Amino acid sequence: MIKYNICFVRRGPEILLLNRDYAPWMGCWNGVGGKLEGNETPRESMIRELYEETQIQECRLTFKGLITWTADGKNPGGMYLYVADIPEDYSYVTPIKTDEGILDWKSTEWILSKGNVGIAANIPASLETILHDPNCYEHHCIYKDGKLWKHVSTVISELVETNEKQRASLFEKYLHTSHDPIYR
Repeated sequence: MIKYNICFVRRGPEILLLNRDYAPWMGCWNGVGGKLEGNETPRESMIRELYEETQIQECRLTFKGLITWTADGKNPGGMYLYVADIPEDYSYVTPIKTDEGILDWKSTEWILSKGNVGIAANIPASLETILHDPNCYEHHCIYKDGKLWKHVSTVISELVETNEKQRASLFEKYLHTSHDPIYR
């Protein structure tokens, strides 16, 4: 089942990103997040992780869907996806060195620049939708030989955040992908 979450903290035209010190995505800029603990709901976990990694408490947290992946037709995984909006005048001075890496504000223009190899590979394909489309999506990433091969975004119900049965049926399709021609 899905054990991770990720959040893009938005302050006007900027996104707070983490340049990770550890795998996965070591050396790349990515959102902040982590692993669900115990009996946490996805939202409770995201609030905790957001505070632990950034110390930000005051925000409007919006569920935006899921990021799921398969690697070489197997190893399915996933993350709950959130956007945390803070006011444009919110003072948060960066860069900040943390246990996880370096936090810094990046403009969406910089993040989406063609040829920007410093960003986690799946972000350019989904960030515009994440930030500007009111729907929830499953952003499914298919990796082959360690590289992003294909990215598919599909509208899903916002109830996926709170309904375990809906999440389970959505994620179940990736448990037997090795026979699906799309992954070959």
